[in-house]
Amino acid sequence: MALLAPATRPANPRFSSGPCAKPPTWTLDALKDAPLGRSHRAAVGKDKLKAAIEGTREVLGIPADYKIGIVPASDTGAVEMAMWSLLGERPVQMVAWESFGAGWVSDVVKQLKIDASEHVADYGEIVDMAALDYDEDVVFTWNGTTSGVRMPHGDMIPNDRAGLTICDATSAAFAQDLPWDKLDVTTFSWQKVMGGEAAHGMLILSPRAVERLESYTPAWPMPKIFRLTKGGKLIDGIFTGATINTPSMLCVEDYLFALNWAKSIGGLAALRMRADANAQAIWNFCATRDWIDNLAVEKATWSNTSVCLKFTDPRITDGAAFAKAIAKRLEAEGIALDIGAYRDAPAGLRIWCGATVETSDIEAMLPWLDWAFQTEISA
Repeated sequence: MALLAPATRPANPRFSSGPCAKPPTWTLDALKDAPLGRSHRAAVGKDKLKAAIEGTREVLGIPADYKIGIVPASDTGAVEMAMWSLLGERPVQMVAWESFGAGWVSDVVKQLKIDASEHVADYGEIVDMAALDYDEDVVFTWNGTTSGVRMPHGDMIPNDRAGLTICDATSAAFAQDLPWDKLDVTTFSWQKVMGGEAAHGMLILSPRAVERLESYTPAWPMPKIFRLTKGGKLIDGIFTGATINTPSMLCVEDYLFALNWAKSIGGLAALRMRADANAQAIWNFCATRDWIDNLAVEKATWSNTSVCLKFTDPRITDGAAFAKAIAKRLEAEGIALDIGAYRDAPAGLRIWCGATVETSDIEAMLPWLDWAFQTEISA
């Protein structure tokens, strides 16, 4: 006998982990003021880019003496730019607990061939960050988008460190507490918590990072797209809106809308509360069922944005096939789109809970997850 499907459906079934759902009030009219067909170097373009930088500073509470730049190639471009420009002056501690962090490890060790120690944890686990040597440079991901494991806090990073901390914060920024005094380089993209478009990255530099840039020249050739200095001085224009290459003014307008929406609902505190509420709804659901659980082992490390789940029912013999079948059923019903686990991650689901997602949509989707599981396990 077929199971009765739930009566209520999510108003928005978009739970992709990137690009993520647009802010709830977004419409195409949000882009009507984009200076299309205009140079980004014209006054109107410069003003928009500067507004994006200063809006980021305001919402995230970034210190006034930190530099903020818009760079190409999304978060990936920002991380690579930081590693190519800053690493090599001293030994490096490379840290990873999911696939993107593992990619940074590979690039530093195999491509840049830097003297680096590797600290890697399995999916669901986290590296002991307190055991690292912060007199060396440390590269890590704050929130593992593909594992759902996040840093619980930054207290283990010493204030008197000699090395730089380089943090990929792409699925943490705007939803989690980032302690700026502990972070020398921070990167993220617009397409995650703010629901922006892809291909644009943000690079945030502390005064210590700027000092390194102006006092150290890497041994390898530096592609133009990675160059942050000229004549031993920071190219300051990058951090006031004079981007290295041509940005999309349509995407800039979209990001400005998201920033203004964030300010209108109460800023960073409100964004974090929305993400927390979304994730908590899923955690509560898992707590009352014996067939599904959080992939992250320690509760303090559970991500409130990229919530990764694993099926635990002993009747499941092929975890990957079962998880794909669940995701396929929910997509076919128009209930949840793009919630399969990342291709390199353990079999399961990944449900985005960032601030642009409505808790009511999460709550409407969960009974359907129950339905899909019971239907598939019966089949």
